[in-house]
Amino acid sequence: MTGLNCLVTGATGYIGGRLVPELLDAGHRVRCLARTPAKLRDHPWADRAEVVAGDATNAESVAAALDGIDVAYYLVHALGGGSGFEDRDRDAARIFAEQAAAAGVRRIVYLGGLTPAGIPVRELSPHLRSRSEVGEILLAGAVPATVLRAAVIIGSGSASFEMLRYLTERLPVMVTPSWVGTRCQPIAVRDVLRYLVGSAAMPPEVDRAFDVGGPDVLTYEEMMRRYAVEAELPKRLILRVPMLTPRLSSHWIGLVTPVPRALARPLAESLRHEVVCSEHDIARYVPDPPGAPIGFDQALVLALRQVREAKVDTRWSSASVPGAPSDPLPTDPDWAGGSLYKDERERDVGASPEALWRVVEGIGGENGWYSFPLAWSVRGWLDRLAGGVGIRRGRRDAVHLRVGDSLDFWRVEEIEPGRLLRLRAEMRLPGLAWLEMYADPCESASDGKPGPDPAATTGPARGTGAARATGPARATGPARADGGAPGAGVVRTRYRQRALFHPHGLLGHLYWWSVSPFHAVVFGGMARNIARAAERLDGAEGDGASKGGPVTEVPGDGRPPRS
Repeated sequence: MTGLNCLVTGATGYIGGRLVPELLDAGHRVRCLARTPAKLRDHPWADRAEVVAGDATNAESVAAALDGIDVAYYLVHALGGGSGFEDRDRDAARIFAEQAAAAGVRRIVYLGGLTPAGIPVRELSPHLRSRSEVGEILLAGAVPATVLRAAVIIGSGSASFEMLRYLTERLPVMVTPSWVGTRCQPIAVRDVLRYLVGSAAMPPEVDRAFDVGGPDVLTYEEMMRRYAVEAELPKRLILRVPMLTPRLSSHWIGLVTPVPRALARPLAESLRHEVVCSEHDIARYVPDPPGAPIGFDQALVLALRQVREAKVDTRWSSASVPGAPSDPLPTDPDWAGGSLYKDERERDVGASPEALWRVVEGIGGENGWYSFPLAWSVRGWLDRLAGGVGIRRGRRDAVHLRVGDSLDFWRVEEIEPGRLLRLRAEMRLPGLAWLEMYADPCESASDGKPGPDPAATTGPARGTGAARATGPARATGPARADGGAPGAGVVRTRYRQRALFHPHGLLGHLYWWSVSPFHAVVFGGMARNIARAAERLDGAEGDGASKGGPVTEVPGDGRPPRS
């Protein structure tokens, strides 16, 4: 059966973002339901799929999205969603089941969690219990449903893989909780996607759950040891400490890995009980090709290859962080009737707009933030201690960004290639924050005018009323990398940078004024070093270096060059 009309919810997430191109390649037509359609704009498959705005908890928008749909994929959940997430999951599932029946949908496909046999539902972790309840709600509806139940999903960028990867790579000696001895049945993400796509063609009388897993049943300790072998790491020493609860484990995982505590806890809790498939009936409807399901070791090899080749399509952090601000950047300084604080800086840069843009788009992750790395690290650690995402999420791709990408503790809200990068903060703050970076060609570039006096430096902050904390500062970077004297480079590009903050209550105002004295160092240094990096990159390219690769030097932050 081909040519079905499919709706994918959760397309901005890890599985949904990978499922869409698989369905398209299988000959199906795809519509995506997303709260923020712009997040899907830059995906490679965006021009092949229809994207509609809506929320799974809004019956009207769900009904509109389901109109004319044959198969509906339900891939939304509130993992790490804070208090009340079970009620939200329950309500959203009921709305989806009811509206699917009203729209005449032929099948609902849901990816849930594998539950342990013989364990009462009340003893399951809240998140695993909620996943199970959602599956039951969909199966109880009028539309035939396929509920796939998976344990640990192994694939480049998955939360389970990242947790396994960082724990094993960063800790040669590990003090671990007792759950590392619990058996589970991991599955490769490629097999998950194959089962999801194949479920669309199931006959109408099929209305049930299926356990899906790979061929290996392993403890978490065995998984870590086998990861060390595949990653060519020295043998790991693992010591079990029974008193480490999932809650304590989540703090430990949050400190060692990029996975925040709010997400690490449900992952750890799901490993308390043995989760092994009790059947493999899915193969009757979605036959396994030769070599499938993929074994654990091969799944690791495939995931590591994607990471090393920077071909990670989606990551666990692709989905929005619960509680993070979702409001777009306001255009009115008096937005919401309150203050919008700004820190604005400008610099004339003796480099091409293309060179400056490569530096801007390459920011974050391994390249850092071009100023006072200790301050950024401390802010990230404070955020992790407060239950936030911290600064270690890194980048999906080492060179290119797209709308919706997570970038350390920011998220890409808007990108105009070659000109604008706008980031929205997802760290814990008493307000909303954005960071904008612009690369604008200078009018003087065609005149061949030299840059400003190199003695010019960042001036003092200029107040412009309640909505501004600092004013623009203009300067030119140091000597050109091609050997020219300081200030001799032609001004070809203007770099503009804006940090904006909309405070919530008195605490928000106090926060801004407490950190604003450091902006000259953090944001001023950032603008200065970005300009220098662009000039050095432009000079290196002028000497014959190849273009198009990642920025390999981060001047002024005290770290060695990276590639």
